[in-house]
Amino acid sequence: MIILGIETSCDETAVGVLEIKKTKAGFFIYPLSNVIASQIKIHRKYGGVVPMLASREHTKNIPIVTKKALRQAFGSNIPKIDLIAVTKGPGLILALLIGVNFAKTLSWKWNKPIIGVNHLEGHLFSFLPYFIKNKKNFFSNSECKKIFPSICLLASGGNTQLIYSKGIGRYKIIGETRDDAAGECFDKGARILGLDYPGGPAIANEAAKHILSNAQCNIQLPRPMINSKNYDFSFSGLKTALLYLVQKLESKKLRKYRPEIAYEFQEAIVDVLIEKTMKATKEFKTKSIILAGGVSANKRLKEKFQERLLNEKLNIKLFFPELECATDNAIMIAIAGFFQYIKSNNKSFDWKKVKADANLRLR
Repeated sequence: MIILGIETSCDETAVGVLEIKKTKAGFFIYPLSNVIASQIKIHRKYGGVVPMLASREHTKNIPIVTKKALRQAFGSNIPKIDLIAVTKGPGLILALLIGVNFAKTLSWKWNKPIIGVNHLEGHLFSFLPYFIKNKKNFFSNSECKKIFPSICLLASGGNTQLIYSKGIGRYKIIGETRDDAAGECFDKGARILGLDYPGGPAIANEAAKHILSNAQCNIQLPRPMINSKNYDFSFSGLKTALLYLVQKLESKKLRKYRPEIAYEFQEAIVDVLIEKTMKATKEFKTKSIILAGGVSANKRLKEKFQERLLNEKLNIKLFFPELECATDNAIMIAIAGFFQYIKSNNKSFDWKKVKADANLRLR
């Protein structure tokens, strides 16, 4: 089966082609193309994504990106697509509508089945291309049994959730943010500190200066809800504490202490994410932890997770995507679409039934 994946939930226009061959023992997965048009430069001066601008850029980019993805996958040959998988939500409704309507048009024109994919489920599969690369692109049923049950920490600019999964397509949200998402907190924190957008990489780079200095960190910021009995998150208080701290400093002192502040701010976010995830992992007795979403690209988060698992001598596998798969991409949507398709017993998928839903939940 050859699947065309389309992703336009926020500010990346992504189209990719994926080939999957099913066997009795598992699946051979071959990404044939994965093209992404980023809008970071456009939204940078606003310090965040502007929905109307994002929609306009998706409209301009999606036919170009689709042609490039098809050309990379098939060359000059006629594309042989068996299934179209498109993100239907959650996300920015103006952005989602561009991808959904474009995919529906292709489904109607080519007379091919189409599946609307939950963007969050797509992120849960984002580690697979990395996982299978060293196994000659084969994902076996036995490997699947070693992964599940799992706890997934999905942390991005729009979502921060802890998801318990018994297997592919079997999810339960056990915790989520009550206000800002972790990625959103990074973005707003970077703006407060006078750093660039997106905030995650900017704060990580600034924090690295403090790490290289080997100096002790004398600044303390709160770890909101780190000891709460539930698995929910809250980052608005941390953002406010950072704002008050910066407001007390003169501009010269801010420049001097910015690496140290950025380090402590990053540590606060990472500590909360890890503590909640480890608590859930132990309570639900899972075999693995899956990191997903743009925040999974944070080097410090991965390092501290690995240190924690090593220090506590826990036999729990840690999976995370490669950098190019951590942010929004079309291959993860195509993979999620494939598994959704085979679980449906090959029912008819009519383009008329696919609708964008900005508030779609993971079920």
